[in-house]
Amino acid sequence: MKKDPKGLNDQKPAERSVEALQKEIELLRMENAYLKLLSSLVQDKEKSPNKTKRR
Repeated sequence: MKKDPKGLNDQKPAERSVEALQKEIELLRMENAYLKLLSSLVQDKEKSPNKTKRR
């Protein structure tokens, strides 16, 4: 897993502010959406027939 560059995971959950938790949720949702899209694109590429390369 990658480390959190903003240090949001440095504190215990009970000590974190609501705003920090909401920001982390938003970031995780964006990352999840990106990974789903990437996975979908990879699957589509694997399903498509190999086309000849242009030179």
